[in-house]
Amino acid sequence: MRFDILTVLPGLLESPFAHSILQRAQKKGIAEIVVHNLRDYATNKQKSVDDYPYGGGSGMVMSIEPFAKCIEALQAERSYDEIIFMTPDGPTLNQSMANELSGLGNVMILCGHYKGIDQRIRDIYVTREISIGDYVLSGGELPAAVLVDSVVRLIPGVLNDETSALSDSFQGELLDAPVYTRPADWNGHKVPDILLSGHEAKINEWRHEQALLRTQQRRPDLLGDD
Repeated sequence: MRFDILTVLPGLLESPFAHSILQRAQKKGIAEIVVHNLRDYATNKQKSVDDYPYGGGSGMVMSIEPFAKCIEALQAERSYDEIIFMTPDGPTLNQSMANELSGLGNVMILCGHYKGIDQRIRDIYVTREISIGDYVLSGGELPAAVLVDSVVRLIPGVLNDETSALSDSFQGELLDAPVYTRPADWNGHKVPDILLSGHEAKINEWRHEQALLRTQQRRPDLLGDD
């Protein structure tokens, strides 16, 4: 799977993609993440990518031309399943959405900055808009990193334990059950006996009960009205 990320601040994305699971996915050739600097597509001597908003108001707006030039140059090389704009007014990213995106081939992600991007970019090029929550960040770079991380870990072959991603919170509309590791007794705080029993069926039953209980306590909205 290939991700092309368009940003005015490529340095913000260097660390998230250079470590852990995302780094391994790239080394294995399972995921390809390419970051494009929008200033390389600016048409003025200053390499500026923003301008004052029509109608007045505070802040600067990202111009249409750098985005258009970069998008069209990439589209000339390959087709894209989705062109995604990270924006707080889009549908909120969830596990179901990440599952869906993990089955795609080529995805382009646009990162806004400043006051926002020229609406015509969204109207002409963007096929999908995604938010990571009801709050505003300085730009779309961190949300883009969150999106890529949530998707890449689901691609077969990325995780060492293929079942790990399938048992994550939200995969079955439930939060994950509590997890423990050694020692079994730490200063009098003990691991539940059932997890030490070796009885797989009973352990799975306990985990489902705990996942349901945790979801009822912390995220009852996930259970609907049933």
